[in-house]
Amino acid sequence: MILYHGGNAFINNPDLSFSRERTDFGKGFYLTPFEEQALRWAERFKFEGGKGVINAYGFLEKISEKLPDTIRVLEFETHSLEWLSFISDCRLGRNIHDEYDIIIGGVANDKVIQTLQLYFREIITADDAIGRLRYNKPNYQYCFKNQNIIDQYLHFIKAEEIT
Repeated sequence: MILYHGGNAFINNPDLSFSRERTDFGKGFYLTPFEEQALRWAERFKFEGGKGVINAYGFLEKISEKLPDTIRVLEFETHSLEWLSFISDCRLGRNIHDEYDIIIGGVANDKVIQTLQLYFREIITADDAIGRLRYNKPNYQYCFKNQNIIDQYLHFIKAEEIT
């Protein structure tokens, strides 16, 4: 599988020490299986006056490859109350969820953020928030939270500056 990272730098060897706090799934290296989504992430940096770069990585290169059972993966398949609570904790800095090596789930994009802000301010309930998000198809992201997993399972393919 190919995963993409949109940012402002060429990243041959991802390093978690450069990761930001208070993101969707906490501190980690974020990728997506959707090149178009990575392009939007990179365009944000370009729009702000920097450069935009899309990096591509192979993850589990062969169909027969499988992650060992010792690697702790959490996956949110839909926008759910559990996903909302998890995102809320991470974005508010309450719980970093370091017990996981990889977290997979929906992106809190601009549409989702508006709903989250209403929820954070207690203007709407969690059920109302999930009701609003039910019809948004999640853009998936992979958050790698363990440097050893990155080093062992993520293989740099290429990087390209967007114009």
